[in-house]
Order: sequence, then C-alpha cells, then structure tokens
Amino acid sequence: MTSEATAVELTADDRARLNGERGEGAALAMRLVVKMAEVARAPRLRDVTGAHIDSCLYHGQAGLDFAERLLACGASVTVPATLNVSSLDLLHPELVRLDEETRTRASRLMDSYVAMGCRPTWTCAPYQLPDRPGSGEHVAWAESNAIVFANSVLGARTNRYGDFIDICAAITGRVPDSGLHTDDGRRATLLLRLGGVSDELLDTEVLYPVLGHLLGRRAGSRVTAIEGLPPNTSEDRLKALGAAAASSGAVALFHVVGVTPESPTRESVGADTAREIVVTLADLRAARDELSRVPDGAEIGAVSVGTPHASGSELRRLAALVRDERPRVPFYVNTGRAQLAAVGSVAEDLADAGVTVVTDTCTYIAPILHDIAAPVMTDSGKWAWYAPSNLGFDVALGSLEECVRSAAAGRVIRDARLWEVG
Repeated sequence: MTSEATAVELTADDRARLNGERGEGAALAMRLVVKMAEVARAPRLRDVTGAHIDSCLYHGQAGLDFAERLLACGASVTVPATLNVSSLDLLHPELVRLDEETRTRASRLMDSYVAMGCRPTWTCAPYQLPDRPGSGEHVAWAESNAIVFANSVLGARTNRYGDFIDICAAITGRVPDSGLHTDDGRRATLLLRLGGVSDELLDTEVLYPVLGHLLGRRAGSRVTAIEGLPPNTSEDRLKALGAAAASSGAVALFHVVGVTPESPTRESVGADTAREIVVTLADLRAARDELSRVPDGAEIGAVSVGTPHASGSELRRLAALVRDERPRVPFYVNTGRAQLAAVGSVAEDLADAGVTVVTDTCTYIAPILHDIAAPVMTDSGKWAWYAPSNLGFDVALGSLEECVRSAAAGRVIRDARLWEVG
C-alpha cells in the first residue's frame, strides 16, 4: 500500500516504523528514508544487508545533535553497520591537534554511533574488511571512495548515501529503490577508451589516480565504462582510480571492460551505444599536471600516503621500500586499525624507519600535519585534490616508490619518461 502523503509504496513493516510502533528513533529514521524516496522518485523501498556510516566524522554541532537525538529516542541499527573515519586517532591520540572542546564533541559523536550498534571500524575502506558485500548485494554505503568501490569493484549495489541518510538506512534496513540499485541505473552512458598509452605506464600505479581524476572531470556523475586497462588490474589500483574519480567528480560507478564483475564486454554494460572519448597520453599528462602542480626537483616538506586507507599489501610494500631508503622528511601513512593489526610486526618496521602511522582518521581531514612550509607529496589523487583547499599545501603526486625516493632525497623525484608525449 502507499502512504497518504507520498506515492512511495510501503510495506506493513515500513508503516509500523513510520507510525512509531518500533520506537521514536525508528520513526524519525523512517520519515527521512521515505522523504528521500520521494525526492528520488522511487516507487518503493528495498531491503539492504548492511551500511557504512560517514556521519561519525565530526563536521559541527548539527551532526552531534542529530546522532544524540537518535540515541535518546532509542534508535539502533537493524543491519550490520561499519563506521567511517573519525576526527580522532584513538590509537595515537597525540597526533591530532584539536582543541579540547572539539575533541570532546568528536568523541561524543563517535560514542553515539557505537551506542547505536555500529562497529567501531573507523576506516574509509570497509571493503578491506573480511565481511564485505558480494556481487549483486544491496547495501547503503556512505563515503565517496567506499561507494564507488562497492559498486564498481565488488559489484554490490548502493547509491551515494550522505550524512544522516546513511544512519537512517542502517536503522530501518531500507533505502529507496532507485538509481544504482536498479539495472537501468547501472548502464554506462560514457565510454573512455585509452589510446596510445604505453604498456609501461599502464603497468605503473601512478596512472590510476591520474586516470581517476580525468574520469571524474569528464564524467561528473555519469556511469562510465573504461576500455584499455590490463585484465589483471589490482584492487589497490582500482581503489586509487575510484577514489580520485569520486573526488574530482561525483562518480559512484565505473565499469572496466574485462576487469570489473559486471563488464566482461562493453556490450554487457551498454557501452557499445555510449558516447566514446579517446583518452591519450597528452590527456593523462594534462590531468596529472592539473592535480599535481609541484615540479620535479622541487623541495618537499612531508609525504602522506594511504588515502583511501592503505591495504595490508600496501603497508608491507611501504615497509620494504623504507627499509632501504629512509625518509628525511616527515612521512605519514593512513590505514585502518584492522589492516594495521593484520600486518603484525610490519607496524614496528614502519615506526623504526621513521614512518608515522595514522589510524581511525586521515591527514587531509584531521589537523595532523604541522610546521611544514614546503609542498607535500602523495600517491593519492584524492589527497592531492582535497589537501590544497583543506590544508593549504601545494601537492606533488607520484607512485608509492616515487614518494619514498622523494622523502629520502627531500625533493620530488619522478620518472619523467613515463609521461613524455611524442
């Protein structure tokens, strides 16, 4: 049946929540989910099996007020819910330089979400946890890089759920049946085909944040297929691509033909009839230069890697690299506490080499970097996109290996041959 106030079809359970039979907190959450469905012109709601919550990151008093109101009304999650990064590093509290009042409010916000039954994972990369959703599974994920990874790399289905709607979906277990939850909403309307890009560059990790940045700028929010990437492209490289695309644009789903689960062929995702754009080396170089304005050879004041959070394999690789080339400038790696625990003694190896490990948060959103006058280098397109406005730093972009070499030299060292346009 449909509600008298909306054309959205509601089940008996939906109505019970809406009418307060499941408690005041569930009723508040249900009202917002239904209103979201109206805005999205969804004909009905659908179940989700899990949620990832971004609202736990403290942006101001309104977010804290909303969480504490839900909690006071008795709200609790009805599906498994993981928590995104916070404003604090609970494992290394001395790293975050917040005033005491802001620190207290951020802590209260985190506590509120845990009290509602969310798991204190504190990571922007819930897809690195063992119980991630499978292909075709419907979830309600927030955090832009997590959304695009879930849809693109896992083949799960989620719309872009922002603050407040994410926790409401977790409380009700329901979301609007629209957009990327539907087959039609996942069809590609744009095709990016790589042309004239060397095999050497295709096999270099720095290509992927650059291509992601270009994708975001060209696609906006459109579903895009990409043709021309190697069939063995790793999850870490797809992570870097998606995170950059979701930052410079609003990309929530991309298909890599022959790589990602829904796109064995361009026809399978509708890309055979999509508008085609050929991406050349010159295009990629221009995208790199837009994202990374610090020239080769320039002095750097710090390095920050692991945005989104570094995986276990990335942590192990970083530890191997800094064993031979120790940084002479501050070097930070952001990662999830679960990934850090999983690599065991690697954490000690990183600390011994002078690398500062950041958990539960990220250096581009929390005040961690300080007393740094020169530009900062990163391997992350997302970090490079946000840091200039968030932190006021100029940024150089390179591969993880280039970041380590540059940190050891105190200046930007990159392989210019990869980007030479004939």
